Amino acid sequence: MRSERGWAGVICCFVLFIVVCLYLLMNMKGAFRASGHQELGLLCFVIPGAVASFLSSRQRILLPLVGAMMAAPVCLVLMRVWIFSNRSLWQELAWLCSAVFWCALGALCFLFVSGLVARIRGRD
Repeated sequence: MRSERGWAGVICCFVLFIVVCLYLLMNMKGAFRASGHQELGLLCFVIPGAVASFLSSRQRILLPLVGAMMAAPVCLVLMRVWIFSNRSLWQELAWLCSAVFWCALGALCFLFVSGLVARIRGRD
């Protein structure tokens, strides 16, 4: 059962990472450009990391990171083939590496918050 929960975390992070990436590329392109803060959308990648960390029983940081690293090449191929971007390959690669970082940070934030909640419940 533990190994199944591990794969659930990886698969969940893989799917959510691709969904967030496509959502940001399709729907939010103009909104962040108009405000002058184009890369605020990277903060949305915290969500897949936190959700995947919640679904993982052990290795709550490593499994979301693996899922995000597996999804990054898929997103890169989608961005280069399906969505025609005006950015270079290196800019898109840097953007995806930043997205992987924010996904891992989401897993760390979930781990921190769950540790705080456990500590507070232990005091009562």
